[in-house]
Amino acid sequence: MLRPLHQSRRQRLPAFAGGLLVLLAVAAFVGIALSALLAGRMTGGILQAFGDPVVRSVLSFTLWQAFLSTLISVGLALPVVSALARQPAFPGRIWLIRLMAVPMGLPVLIGALGLIGIFGRNGIVNDALVSLGLSQPISVYGLTGILIAHVFFNLPLATRLMLSALERVPAEYWRMSASLGLSPIATFRFIEWPVLARVIPGAAGLIFMLCVTSFTLVLIFGGGPAATTIEVAIYQALRFDFNPERAVSLALLQITVTGVILIGLSLLPAASDTGVTSGRRFHRFDGRRPLVRLIDALLLSLAGLFLILPLGQVVVSGLQADLARLISQSAFQQAALTSLLVALVSGATATLLAFGAVAARTEIDTLRNRNVGNRAMSIALASLSSLVLLVPTSVLATGWFLALRRSGEIASFAPLIVAGINALMALPFAVRVLEPAYREHRARTGRLAESLGLSVAQRLRRVDWPELKRPFLTALAFAMALSLGDLGAVALFGSENIMTLPALIYASMGSYRSTDADGLALLLGMVCLLLALLGAPGTRQASEREAPDAR
Repeated sequence: MLRPLHQSRRQRLPAFAGGLLVLLAVAAFVGIALSALLAGRMTGGILQAFGDPVVRSVLSFTLWQAFLSTLISVGLALPVVSALARQPAFPGRIWLIRLMAVPMGLPVLIGALGLIGIFGRNGIVNDALVSLGLSQPISVYGLTGILIAHVFFNLPLATRLMLSALERVPAEYWRMSASLGLSPIATFRFIEWPVLARVIPGAAGLIFMLCVTSFTLVLIFGGGPAATTIEVAIYQALRFDFNPERAVSLALLQITVTGVILIGLSLLPAASDTGVTSGRRFHRFDGRRPLVRLIDALLLSLAGLFLILPLGQVVVSGLQADLARLISQSAFQQAALTSLLVALVSGATATLLAFGAVAARTEIDTLRNRNVGNRAMSIALASLSSLVLLVPTSVLATGWFLALRRSGEIASFAPLIVAGINALMALPFAVRVLEPAYREHRARTGRLAESLGLSVAQRLRRVDWPELKRPFLTALAFAMALSLGDLGAVALFGSENIMTLPALIYASMGSYRSTDADGLALLLGMVCLLLALLGAPGTRQASEREAPDAR
């Protein structure tokens, strides 16, 4: 009886050690950045930041644009969700739902270029307005452009979260509404709204946080000091004004704001995309009236056009560029090589950190008697997914920029620091991919592996790796794709220290070489699409495993 217990402890010890190593590595990386911020506070700080009228204006705009973006995204998602739920036989419904997953994995810079091509001064929308006789076309810059961009990226997220909740409504509810002869409005009031009301607060809170910490979209569409968020103000304080004191004060202010929002989010019901929104049909009887079908078809068509036109614009504009010339340029080759190396390092780091955290938490959950240390470790590992929201990219980059500036080694260590920041940014996604697969695998093979007396190395090689190889590759591919499209950390370190493909695209936009920027965006999008396709098999299998439970 003692030998299996001894073997169980021997198997758990490496997992506990791995989880502790993950916590120490993340704590050291984040701690050095925060220590540099506090040491560089000088005479500034939170109180002085709140006393600065410019900073107060930046804070007000940050919260205001986030509120409006959230309100519009959730408000527009409501009729789209109802239409999708009412019309299970709508032509192309499955593709529209899949299309809504694209903006969530699309590099922000590519989406921004597509939106400029549609809503910009010479875009399709303004050309149509001019042809109708309007002399003052819509400006895509400023608050208007920020809202359009945030809705483009967050409307699909809100739609998927809410549609996932509606798809879990029992079919008997819809049959009952049909037998009572409820109208679509009554059905929404008595069946859909009570379900959506439980999801909307969490979804809105998540979108609000994403808009508060938005950097690239505000940097591109902000259009000046009147439309600047805290993250962009940090970038401007370091890169243009070279005012480290203000950058530190703004970074501390950003942590305070995100901390308050996270506390508020913890009080709201969680909203999660369970993966059920893959087009599963269920019978609805309130969408069969001709007028309702016409309105729903119009809503879904407009939503599809809003998403697909910017993506198509990127492809069309990119193909008009001289791709062969761009590829042959040394600047592109160096930026592409740097991007791939940084993405590989950050992707591998994120995947290994995620595996260590997931393995340790799983082993802790299998313990019958968990002490205070076990519980604390499990909570700390679970909190890693929220760390990237509490300490955003701009804050980490600012802290490390100040730390490296004192040693004069910014250029030497910039690629590694950017890779580390991107790894933390991708860590929640890697955990989400690995955790269901690892827990299922551990439940099926754990006792057998212990009874065979396999060593840790033998178990990894013969039992774990063959089963977890595909989820590993999926997590690696998604983490690399996120790193490839990131501009936040790279922008703060500057092109003289590190040049990646997003930085090269942004530099081309700043130099008014829009055609080159479109071509580079197409090339970057193709690489990210290839990584997404490489990771797709693992995602598909995970969805197939989760679908029966969700139903």
